[in-house]
Amino acid sequence: MKKIFTLITILISLSLVGIIVIQVSWIKKSLLIQKEQVNEHISKAMYEVVDELVEEKSKFPTFISPKIMSEWPRDQLLNLMRAPTIAQRYKVKGIQEKLRKAFEKQGLKDTKFEFAIISSTNTFGYEMQSANFDQSYDAALEDTAHNWIAIWPLVSNSGSETESLSPDEKLIIIISDLQDFVLKSLGWMISGAILFTVIIITAFFLTVRTLLRQKKLSEIKSDFINNMTHELKTPLATISLAVDAIRNDKVIADKEKLSYFSNIIKDENKRMNKQVETILQAALLDKQQIQLQLQPLHVHKILQGIQDNFSLQLNDRGGKATLDLGASTDEIVGDEVHITNMLSNLVDNAVKYSRENVPPVIKISTHDMGKYIRIRIEDNGIGMNKEALSRIFEKFYRVHTGNVHNVKGFGLGLSYVKSMVDAHQGRIKAESVPGSGSAFTVDLPVSKE
Repeated sequence: MKKIFTLITILISLSLVGIIVIQVSWIKKSLLIQKEQVNEHISKAMYEVVDELVEEKSKFPTFISPKIMSEWPRDQLLNLMRAPTIAQRYKVKGIQEKLRKAFEKQGLKDTKFEFAIISSTNTFGYEMQSANFDQSYDAALEDTAHNWIAIWPLVSNSGSETESLSPDEKLIIIISDLQDFVLKSLGWMISGAILFTVIIITAFFLTVRTLLRQKKLSEIKSDFINNMTHELKTPLATISLAVDAIRNDKVIADKEKLSYFSNIIKDENKRMNKQVETILQAALLDKQQIQLQLQPLHVHKILQGIQDNFSLQLNDRGGKATLDLGASTDEIVGDEVHITNMLSNLVDNAVKYSRENVPPVIKISTHDMGKYIRIRIEDNGIGMNKEALSRIFEKFYRVHTGNVHNVKGFGLGLSYVKSMVDAHQGRIKAESVPGSGSAFTVDLPVSKE
């Protein structure tokens, strides 16, 4: 089982790593392809705008009429016929609107851009520029991976009316956050890949956790069957011996011996019934079919009764149970049978797991905790290590003490205690030091009245 589990884990891990590597490679290639496509669309949009501006630049202004051309002196006419530059023909908003429409036409609606126009006759700066061009230009020079710079000449067409009459110009365009734009354009693909990868990882985690639980349940089941077999075989063997003894003629003739063996059969039968009842009770807890009979209860009275019940057992071993009932309010609303069984189980465990040749000493105390009454049961027993302490409330779990059968039970006692504390909206905490003893703290809500 362990080898199969290890093999399954390795195979799933390798598959998961392979899928992630393939997805990362696919995303990188998709980003490169998408970046090339975006660049191509940007180039088409810019070419469309540049072509429109050049076409406009190649025409004479409409105010130059044939009459003016025939009447004006040549030198004045040449100055007048110098075609205005693009910067003179348009305003910043006009160029921005042309670029924005061209980008939208190519599916680049949210493209961030800045532009400027320089002229061969202007050596002192830009003829025209958008508001944030300088900052974008500096950023583009520092980070060419995320910014795109393009320079397009604005020269009148050869053979046009304004050829050689207007200065040469250049349109500089900066596309900002190009990488982010590419990522956004593939956002749904990348998000889908990440989502499905997370789903696969989650499924892998749940699969491994389920396998671990199944393995753990299998071990618990084996331990439970072994414990149950031992616990049931012991009274059955005793009953069988008692029945064989009763069949003996000498025993039949002796009423005292007959009564003795009959009492043994009766006691062992009670013991078996109690064990079966414990198992059935655990099954009911699993199905949450136990109905609590809630009523006002006094915790101190219940604890005093528990102390009396265990006094003979403790006296036989030279031990004792002390009460320190310090809580001023001990009335709760609960099921008397289950509250009594719950606290009795804790005291019973303190007796069972006492140290050899050391008289068991159990201290039972209560304290006020605001809306709760705190019940603390301390012992000087064998204690538990951290691993056992973290698992003691698990069903069928039993703390091993060397010989698995030296303490009787199915490992259901503390699981039942935890279930009952939860059913009464309480809290429970366990503390322990190996070789020094354990302490269980139960907080139960006090009655509101």
